[in-house]
Amino acid sequence: MNKRLLPYALIPVSLAAGVAFAQYPVLDLIAGRVTQRYQSATCEQLWQSRGKPPSAEEQRAIDFLRNDPQARQYFFNQIAGPVMNKMFECGMIP
Repeated sequence: MNKRLLPYALIPVSLAAGVAFAQYPVLDLIAGRVTQRYQSATCEQLWQSRGKPPSAEEQRAIDFLRNDPQARQYFFNQIAGPVMNKMFECGMIP
C-alpha cells in the first residue's frame, strides 16, 4: 500500500524543485549572457571593457540586483565560477 502512494508523494516534491529552479528565469538568461560574454571574449577585450560604464540594460539589471539580495546571491552563484576563472586567466585578479 505504501508503494502505491510513493509516486503521489513525489509529485509535490518534484513540482517544488521545478519552481525553485525557475524562480528567476530572467536572471538565468542574463547569467547565461554574462557567462557567454566572458568565455568568448579575449583577455584584451575584457581589459578594454573594464572601465566602460554599463549600458542602460545592464544598469537596470544592476539596480535590480542591488535591491534584491536573494536574486543577487542566485545570480552570483550562476556566474561566479566561469567569470572568476576567466578573470584569473587574464590576470585581472591575483
